[in-house]
Amino acid sequence: MRLRFTKMQGAGNDFVVIDATRQPFALTPEQMRRLGDRRFGVGCDQILVIEPSTDAGADFRYRIFNNTGDEVEHCGNGARCFVRFVVDAGLTDKREIRVDTMNRRLLLTLQDDGRVTVDMGPPVFDHAALPFDAQGLVPRVVNGFELWPVEGAELAVLSMGNPHAVQRVDDVETAPVLTQGPRLERHARFARRVNVGFMQILARDRIALRVFERDAGETLACGTGACAAVVAGIRLGWLDAAVEVQTRGGLLRIEWAGGQNAVLMTGPATQVFDGEITL
Repeated sequence: MRLRFTKMQGAGNDFVVIDATRQPFALTPEQMRRLGDRRFGVGCDQILVIEPSTDAGADFRYRIFNNTGDEVEHCGNGARCFVRFVVDAGLTDKREIRVDTMNRRLLLTLQDDGRVTVDMGPPVFDHAALPFDAQGLVPRVVNGFELWPVEGAELAVLSMGNPHAVQRVDDVETAPVLTQGPRLERHARFARRVNVGFMQILARDRIALRVFERDAGETLACGTGACAAVVAGIRLGWLDAAVEVQTRGGLLRIEWAGGQNAVLMTGPATQVFDGEITL
């Protein structure tokens, strides 16, 4: 089959975007793996599928697949690319767009400077939502928030629609991202695996971050990972309510007022090229 697609990136996190608003999405996991392969296909961190909404309260539905073909819950950088795609493709003339993902509804806003702000919803700290098995562990409590000892690391665990484990490091450049990251991602205490964040605090309003993502490995940026890191830093008393996050692919701004307030993420989204591929 011939498939039309758009390649996009948000802070270096890259995506293949497929418009399924006019015909059903019908790729098999094997076809998605080929599409996501950087040598034999187009190559991407994730595949985004744009579908019509099944609910009158939302403008679109979008689905997220890792380049392994596995469907996942959420992707912050992908949400920004979603907005740029539907606006640039003429699928909507709105600047505020409501979209349903696997497990939540997002409010996305296209800013005048071309950046996109994503209302990521409130963070979730319930261990069952990740899920995270803390049985038998004794946490260190900092500012009323737990750091859990796993694999020699102290982890702040939370969900941003997908599971995250965040640790503070002295220097992200020397952090054990590629050795400790895979072990924590697949650790038995995380039944559905986990995205692993390595956060260096540069100031109360600025951090550097690397993230080892489920299935994808280390990516140049992770939007939900940036949100999780900032939320953890705020809960632990290390960060202010608005933080610039320096990823390897670019700069993101994360804001959270605490409690049940939504986390807001603002950052770039860029179209790279359009194309067709035979799968």
